[in-house]
Amino acid sequence: MLGLIKTSLSPNASTLLKLTSESPVLQTQKCSIASFIHGGQYMHAEVVKKKGKNLLSDPIFNKGLAFPPAERDRLGIRGLIPTSQLTVEEQEKVIMEEYELGWADRAERELDDEIMASGVSPDNIRKWKVLQSVQDRNETLFYSLLMDNFHEMAPIIYTPTVGWACSHFSHLFRRSRGMFISPSDRGEMASMVYNWPSSEVDAVVVTDGSRVLGMGDLGIGGLGISIGKLDLYVAAGGFHPRRVLPVVLDIGTANTKLLSDPKYLGLKQPRLEGEEYYSFIDEFMASIKLRWPRALIQFEDFQSKHAATLLNRYRHEYLMFNDDIQGTAATVLAGLYGAMKAQGLGPEALKDQTILVCGAGSAGSGVILTIRNALMHRNGLSKEDASSKFYIVDERGLISKARSNLAGMEELFEDLSSFAESDTGMEGLSLLDTVKKVKPSILIGLSGCGGLFSADVLKAMGENVKTPVILPLSNPTSRAECSAEDAQKFTDGRAIFASGSPFPDVTMNGSLIASSQCNNRYIFPGLALGAALGQTGVVTDAMIQTAAEALVELLTDEDVAIRSTFPQNADIREISCHLAAMVFIQATKDGVKHVNKEMLESYTHGGYSELKQYIYSKMWNPCYRPLVYLS
Repeated sequence: MLGLIKTSLSPNASTLLKLTSESPVLQTQKCSIASFIHGGQYMHAEVVKKKGKNLLSDPIFNKGLAFPPAERDRLGIRGLIPTSQLTVEEQEKVIMEEYELGWADRAERELDDEIMASGVSPDNIRKWKVLQSVQDRNETLFYSLLMDNFHEMAPIIYTPTVGWACSHFSHLFRRSRGMFISPSDRGEMASMVYNWPSSEVDAVVVTDGSRVLGMGDLGIGGLGISIGKLDLYVAAGGFHPRRVLPVVLDIGTANTKLLSDPKYLGLKQPRLEGEEYYSFIDEFMASIKLRWPRALIQFEDFQSKHAATLLNRYRHEYLMFNDDIQGTAATVLAGLYGAMKAQGLGPEALKDQTILVCGAGSAGSGVILTIRNALMHRNGLSKEDASSKFYIVDERGLISKARSNLAGMEELFEDLSSFAESDTGMEGLSLLDTVKKVKPSILIGLSGCGGLFSADVLKAMGENVKTPVILPLSNPTSRAECSAEDAQKFTDGRAIFASGSPFPDVTMNGSLIASSQCNNRYIFPGLALGAALGQTGVVTDAMIQTAAEALVELLTDEDVAIRSTFPQNADIREISCHLAAMVFIQATKDGVKHVNKEMLESYTHGGYSELKQYIYSKMWNPCYRPLVYLS
């Protein structure tokens, strides 16, 4: 082009143009090059001086999902965006659909959507979009908003609204956040993790999207829950937003709806299984530890048949935990301790309860094993006596030692046979008949079966004890085993209620009765903070039980008066700091290896008080600081 212009200029002007075009200033600004192709056309290319996340954040050079595989490798963005490719025309179509009808309006028309049917409103979707746009351009402002309005905004950026975002992930995707690891990356993960821009990562939340929030296989959409979890790590636990990493293992999907969706961005093939699956995750875990050896890794929303196996595979070698198994279990244990306190009893009263659990999946397994461990180690019961406190019902009824596939079920539920009812004549007993026969004082729902706690079941619970404890923990709301209103209505307002999904408080006979939410967000930020900051090396069962006990210590007289099982008004950072301190103290009792010597010295020198001061001093706070440029 310059050559063509040059021929029409005077010699002096031509020389000036040549000098100017070769000046250092223009050379640094040159952003495209061209080469003549035989036949009369030109080959054009853009010159970029950015790679990785910096390139993806540049509105001129970012192609979204149009980067071809070789370019992704060359420019350091492999793993930073989904493996799918979209042309500019396909990207235009996605934007035009939203241009013509916004997501809040579209959500209102999705009458058969499970999340919308669960009570998430179009206005929740609008609020989620607003907060996402803030997070994309100013994370300090985003987390300041979240901390100042935590109780209002947590249900928007986390459950239940995040469930809608996960189920619509491929349609909503606009900006890369987190890492995407797929089977084509095998053998390359150790180098891929270096595409992530932060050299320091304190916490990783990883999912394979196979069992998201009780909604089943959402494939690549599971990344939404990893992001939502880490938003709470930052807001509640004080982790630095630049030092957390959400990850989705995009290893296929069994969801036929996703496989037939032309806009689905994940891998459209059956899921990896068997040894191929486990070796894939082995490589992922080793790669994370290779680059960030001190990072805590939280497993999230893995299907039952893999969750317990993965936990047992890695828990003694990595600083890791599974929130669905251990976090849920700790939260339920805390809720039960809170229920004892609401009745004027101490935590030791738990040993005198009869507990009926509906659901024999990984969550049920984790809850029951954690409660049993608490009964054994905190209350001195033998394993046999502690196991006898439980009855378990699944889709085939009460589980007894006569269950034909009992040994096979133990692949998903560790030591299930020790909990199976010894009276084989009770095998397959219905939920209602079980409630009437064994007269439980505590009823826990982890079945994913909405409405399972019928009026008759709830009435029978009310006849068993003066104050029945009802915990319908399945998510989303449409899968909750009962509502707070029904729990109180059919027990004459005597129930202590806590659920997985949010329900409004209930007023009966002029008295307000709390509808507590038994949500992991009370536990996992503090548990993770204590383990990650303390560099405990592993997360022990005792540390998890301690987190549950520590949470109940924050219940106030006002909470107890309305039968709340969780702190209603405690500051979320205070909760996390208290739990982190108690978890670390328990770790010292367990004799685990400590890398953070400063934290240990703070505790040794000044006890609990100085330990909390140390933890607070390490929490990131969202505020504007003076910036200094260093080249």
